[in-house]
Amino acid sequence: MKIQSSFILMITIMLTSNIVKASNLSESINKDYQEHLAPLWDHFHRNPELSLMEHKTAKHLAKELSSIGYKVTENVGGTGIVAIMKNGSGPMVMVRADMDGLPVKELSGLPNASKAMMTDWDGKEVNVMHACGHDVHMTALVGTARYMAKNKSKWSGTLMLIGQPAEEKGPGASAMMADKIWQRFGQPDYAFAFHVDADSVAGKVTVDESSPYAGSDSIDIIVNGVGAHGAYPHQGKDPIMIGAQIVTNLQTIISRELAPRDAGVITVGAFHSGTKHNIISDQAHLQLTVRSLNPRVRKQLLSAIERVAIGTARTAGIPEDKLPEVIVNDNAYPPTYNDKKLAQRLKVLVTEKMGSDALIAPNELGMGAEDFGFFTTDPYIPSVYFTVGGTPQADFDRAKAGGPQVGSHHSPQFKVSPEPSVKAGVETTVIALFDLMGK
Repeated sequence: MKIQSSFILMITIMLTSNIVKASNLSESINKDYQEHLAPLWDHFHRNPELSLMEHKTAKHLAKELSSIGYKVTENVGGTGIVAIMKNGSGPMVMVRADMDGLPVKELSGLPNASKAMMTDWDGKEVNVMHACGHDVHMTALVGTARYMAKNKSKWSGTLMLIGQPAEEKGPGASAMMADKIWQRFGQPDYAFAFHVDADSVAGKVTVDESSPYAGSDSIDIIVNGVGAHGAYPHQGKDPIMIGAQIVTNLQTIISRELAPRDAGVITVGAFHSGTKHNIISDQAHLQLTVRSLNPRVRKQLLSAIERVAIGTARTAGIPEDKLPEVIVNDNAYPPTYNDKKLAQRLKVLVTEKMGSDALIAPNELGMGAEDFGFFTTDPYIPSVYFTVGGTPQADFDRAKAGGPQVGSHHSPQFKVSPEPSVKAGVETTVIALFDLMGK
């Protein structure tokens, strides 16, 4: 009985100690948010910059990290930054935040809504806003950096923080890899990143054990025909009709060729042809996005798309020297793979340290893509890309009752609640870092 009582006392002390540690972490992050991170998020939100043009953003982020003791290198892969803090022996762990905004006019109704204008890549003057939450990501990166710098006695190893350009347009991550980031600064043993999610409740965390983001390919199909008068279709080969059949036939790849338990998407996003009502054009141009979760399915989809396009044209009587040209563009994104064991460890930690209701199930309804996989796929680095909810439950309740809909990512109405999003992002990242680097 005495032994049992001692055991219960020991467990109680351990649990109490863990609660205090978790509470201290939350309190520290909350204080830092009120004093430093809230105005920092406000600055990033008001001052977005387009992909490949994040000059002021990168400077501001670099200054923040430099001021707390990180060795910062700028202009990596364009406007990218790498910040390093060495703190004794131990693993090197990378944490990444993307920096770019989008060419969207903000209609969120927020008091600090972006009024920024920039000249885009085609020379056009456009509105710019953080319509995908990268302002949250950068703010949380700084929050993580500040906590780790203040608590160096509790961890050992090398922390690498990355401010990545051009996630939205590309080629942000691939450009940093092409600039030999691992050769210059060291290859991380582990890597983490997160994305704020307008479709999830603010402050809740999602950890997928497989592929949180799909691989993405952009494909152009040039369909050749024979031009003719619209009143004499028999004298030509109509590329619009052939293109329309290709669009329909492409959908049978997903429904009839892909294994039921495999996931894939083929979407024709643009179809251009013709100039006038009564002219049969001699060419049509289809633009596709293709999504997959692993290399095997990607190879199957790309091969099938070429076969369907060429086969459909042959059936229509297009000669061999005028068959469609199928162009797979070189801006492909690899799937983002979470290391299963690392993801399982993080799920347990989030539940233990942040509360049993902090973790929610992944939303697996879409096939969004991310370029984080460029950092972690080749060579393979065990990593976890998690999600933090960004919309208050009250907003979902109002939308369900017929009120304003929650703004989606990349829309003018996009807005997230920064405080719970940033705080959950920092807390989850710090918990993950201390699990790997803690003394």
